[in-house]
Amino acid sequence: MDFFGGAASDFFGGNAGGMFDNLKDQFMKQMDDRKREQKSRYGRTVSGRESRKEKKDPFAGLIKQNYEEVRKTCLEEGILFEDPEFLAEDASIFFSQEPPRAFEWLRPSEICDDPQWISEGASRFDVQQGELGDCWLLAAVASLTCNNKLLARVVPPEQNFTDEYCGLFKFNIWHQGDWVEVIVDDRLPTYHNQLVFMHSVERNEFWSALLEKAYAKLCGSYESLKGGSTSEAMEDFTGGVTEMFDLPKAPPNLLRIMLKAFDRSALMGCSIDPDGQALEAELTNGLVVGHAYSVTAVKLIDVQTSRVSGQIPMVRIRNPWGNEAEWKGAWSDQSQEWSLISPEEKEEMGLTFDDDGEFWMAFSDFKDNFTKLEICNLGPDSLDEADLGNKKKWEVNIQHADWKRRVNAGGCRNYLDSFWTNPQFRVTLTDPDDDDDDEMCTMITALLQKDRRKKRKEGLDLLTIGYVIYKIESPDSGPLDVNFFKYNASVAKSPTFINMREICGRHKLPPGTYAIIPSTFEPGEEGSFLLRIFTEKANETGELDERTSYVEEERRHRPQPRPTRPTVAKRVEAPPPTEEEQQQGDNLKESFRNIAGEDMEIDAYELRDILNSVFTKEFSFEGFTIDCTRSMVAMHDGDLSGKLGYDEFKALWLDLRRWKGVFKEYDHDGSGHLSSYEIRAALKSVGFRLSNLTSRSVVMRYSNKEGQIEFGDFIMCAIRLKTMLSSFKAVDPEGQGIGAFDVDTFIQTTMYS
Repeated sequence: MDFFGGAASDFFGGNAGGMFDNLKDQFMKQMDDRKREQKSRYGRTVSGRESRKEKKDPFAGLIKQNYEEVRKTCLEEGILFEDPEFLAEDASIFFSQEPPRAFEWLRPSEICDDPQWISEGASRFDVQQGELGDCWLLAAVASLTCNNKLLARVVPPEQNFTDEYCGLFKFNIWHQGDWVEVIVDDRLPTYHNQLVFMHSVERNEFWSALLEKAYAKLCGSYESLKGGSTSEAMEDFTGGVTEMFDLPKAPPNLLRIMLKAFDRSALMGCSIDPDGQALEAELTNGLVVGHAYSVTAVKLIDVQTSRVSGQIPMVRIRNPWGNEAEWKGAWSDQSQEWSLISPEEKEEMGLTFDDDGEFWMAFSDFKDNFTKLEICNLGPDSLDEADLGNKKKWEVNIQHADWKRRVNAGGCRNYLDSFWTNPQFRVTLTDPDDDDDDEMCTMITALLQKDRRKKRKEGLDLLTIGYVIYKIESPDSGPLDVNFFKYNASVAKSPTFINMREICGRHKLPPGTYAIIPSTFEPGEEGSFLLRIFTEKANETGELDERTSYVEEERRHRPQPRPTRPTVAKRVEAPPPTEEEQQQGDNLKESFRNIAGEDMEIDAYELRDILNSVFTKEFSFEGFTIDCTRSMVAMHDGDLSGKLGYDEFKALWLDLRRWKGVFKEYDHDGSGHLSSYEIRAALKSVGFRLSNLTSRSVVMRYSNKEGQIEFGDFIMCAIRLKTMLSSFKAVDPEGQGIGAFDVDTFIQTTMYS
């Protein structure tokens, strides 16, 4: 269909297709690169324009620092590194208060005579807490030392204070979806020549103090580390996702979960809630209350006797104290139960009975005596092939997005009218888990809100977040509209909505395609987030989106009373004119003839007078501006004459009648404006299909600060969309979504619209 009528060839020249063949080929080859330029991990931007979000990115400077480049510069100039991104000043320690006393920033060589990076190997006994309330970080660092390969990734062991030393050290920390290299200088806060914050037992060992500094830099300051959960830091040291289990309410398949977690090299920890008892009080069974233990193995142990044979599920646990404070019940060191195990089995288990803090328990005793279990499932990038051996790893997909006020910050399901505008993601589960009798798929869904710890100094706290999961018919479905959520129940959801950095849930679902809707609890709350989906088998994940286009051939369609699949708002055909509209049309025709004169053409000024004489009586607005009526003329002015003939005016009038009717239909309260959350659906009903990015740009361009779109702006938006899409179709005749413009045509198309 020729959107410009016969004027398209006049506008682009008679040989438009041939004119752009070479440009188009070149353009298509460059599309992937250009798309990557337009989409960073923090969101998509308009190509060629500097993003305000990028300028305000709190991590921009940190990410641009390169260890090798900085090291080379320091060595060439013979200087010690002083980090410009994390200055040795009070503001790097506190953001909400003055220091309680004067701290002095010293390098290790100024603190002791023989500084060491790691002295005689790193262990969990090295790490000591300082004056900062970050025991959660200390516990994670201590646990990290139990896995040498994971520790070496975070804390590169080859660094030292001798070979080409320049006061520069590096760490690798998983940060919101990516492993980033964090460099720091080695100036540390001290008081009376003593380290103030985290430090090693050995006075001359500095890896833990500098790791804490790197983490503080990533979070904005040392004070930003106050308060947190061990799981948060464990994820940042492994790239994994942590599940929490309340053992008295453990799921019936907990043993299977733990066996598979151990098989995938997950880090596990357990503890006993104090429940009114003194912290670190030792119980009669040898366990310690309020104390963090590590789970180091989960196995099925073969038992062979003259009367009994079979397997017993067992858990190996380590007390970080590494002493005789161990479990005293069944299967404890030297207990008689070990006589049921063959020597070969004991050797395979690596069984020892030393007072080393490590002991075995029956799985049933483990559940009965401990109250909390944390499982940090490692991502596939945390394990290399040598680590895996015959083990299995999780399949992971990651999506980055954000909630933007007025656009897609729709709030939770309680706010149905805006909930559907939240970002939507599809995941297709193809194959059931191995050994799952019910032919179900395991899916761990983790929703993480970004940047909140670093932005504490701006007064931003954690948002209350969660997600809901729905079954959908097709992986090719576009965004789900409000009618879908009215008539379809969810199949799973996050355990709760909570103001934590991350909310995580484990779900068992049959193979199929699902939509995941992450949201804040209240609408209108802005923030960036990371959605991670862990599955045992490969999954296909992506954003529910649609291609921007203009559809003319659809007919009006009313949704059925109870749709069971995603509904699509159909284009609204202009209804037969009412008697009043028929009279308006006759009057307009007469007005047109009177104003147009002999040439039967009108310009934008004359068009403004004609239309405002009608629409200001029907709508409470100041009338169409000259800019708006210029765009109306441009929509039908293929030959750049700057005027409309009567046939073109009639086509414009038909569009205006249809758009006017849709505006009234979506203006439910008769307020004279639409909510910004309604604009996409309203435009869809007149044939415009907008991608998520284009929908966002439309809202930003045409809504006011209250998130409202007035009648005149709605008409202007529809005019510009139709003009631009019609122009684009002329250079994309095959509908590939790719068009090649020379600079003059591009400027004509964008300026004259």
